Amino acid sequence: MPERFLSSEEYDEQAHQLYHDGDYDGALDLLKEGLSLYPNAVELCVGMGYARLAREEFAWARRAFDRALLLDPAHEDALVGLGESLLRFGRKAEALSLFGRVAEMGFEDDVELMLTMGRALYREDLYAESRDVFAKAAAARPDSAEAAASLGYSLHRLGDEVGAGRQIRRALRLDPDLHEARTYLGHLLYDRGDWEGALREFERVPPPEHWDSLAVWRLIELKRALWQMETGDARLMPWEERLTELEALQDPIDRLLAEVETQVNGADGQVPFDPSQLELFERGGTGDTATHQLRMADGYLFRGTWHQILRQMRDHAGFSHETLAHYMRRLAERWHEQSGLEIPFQDPEGFLIAAIKAGLVTLEDDSS
Repeated sequence: MPERFLSSEEYDEQAHQLYHDGDYDGALDLLKEGLSLYPNAVELCVGMGYARLAREEFAWARRAFDRALLLDPAHEDALVGLGESLLRFGRKAEALSLFGRVAEMGFEDDVELMLTMGRALYREDLYAESRDVFAKAAAARPDSAEAAASLGYSLHRLGDEVGAGRQIRRALRLDPDLHEARTYLGHLLYDRGDWEGALREFERVPPPEHWDSLAVWRLIELKRALWQMETGDARLMPWEERLTELEALQDPIDRLLAEVETQVNGADGQVPFDPSQLELFERGGTGDTATHQLRMADGYLFRGTWHQILRQMRDHAGFSHETLAHYMRRLAERWHEQSGLEIPFQDPEGFLIAAIKAGLVTLEDDSS
C-alpha cells in the first residue's frame, strides 16, 4: 500500500519542529516538498520565509513572505517576517509601517509576535523603537519574563541603567532560570563596580549553561580576586574548562573571518591604503600578517593582526565612525590621563606593543 502524502498542516508542523531544533536545512527541504504539493498553503510560505531568515538568505526570505501576503494580505506572521526582511536591507520606514499595521490589527497582546518585532529592531540597533515594542509586550503580558528582560536590554542600550536593572531583575523574579538575563545582570553589576553582586549572578548560571566567554572570564577573575583563589584551584576547574570550550568554539569562526578579510584585502594580506589613515603606513612595510591574541582589562578578547585587533577594539568600543588614527590618539590620551603613561600612536603595531609593555592589555597568544 503506497504511503499517503502528508497534509499541508503536517508539513508545517514537522518543518516547525525541525526549525526549533536548529535544523534549518531540513526544515527548508521539507517546506519545499510541501509547497510543491500545496503551492497555495500560506503557512508553508511563511515557514519558508523564516527558514530563509535563519539561513540569512534575506532576499529569498522576502520573496517567500511576499508570496504569503499575496495569498493572505492580512497574515500577521508574514507581515512581521517581511518587516524583518526589509530591515536587513535598511528599509526602516517600510518595516516600521508593517510592524505598526500588525499592532493596529490587535496583536499587541501577542507576546511572541511582539518579541519577534522587537528583536528584529534590536538587531538593527534601533533601540528606541525596540524599547517601545518591548514595553507594549511587557504591559500586555506582565507575567512574561522574556518581555521584561528584552525591555531591560533596550533600556540599557539607551543609557537607562536604572530602568534596565529594574526590568532584568523583574524578569528573573518571574523566571529565575532565564540564564541570558542573569548573565546580562552580572555584566551590569560588574561595569558598575559591584564585584560581589556580579560574581553572585554569574555563579548562579551553571557552567554548561554559560555561553558568554566574557562572563566566564569575569567570574574566574572575580573568584581569584575576592576569594584569593590561585590558578589550578579545584573550585575553578569547571569554569576554566567551560571558558576553554567556549573560546575553542570561537576559533573556527575567527579563522574564517580572518581568511575572508585576507581575501578582501588582497592575496598578500596587506591592508589597502585609506586616504584618511595615511599616517598608519609611513613605514612603508609589507604589512602585518602574524596573528595575535589580546585580552583587554575588562576581559574582552580580540584576535587577528595588529591592524585587525585595533579595528576590532575601535568597533567594539562603539567608535566605528572614527579613523584608526583618531581612535589611537584618543585612547592614548585617555590612558595618559588615567595612568600618566605615554603610548605612541603612530601605527597599530607600535601602539599595541607599547600598551602590552605598559600592562594596559595582555598578550595571551602571539603565535600564528
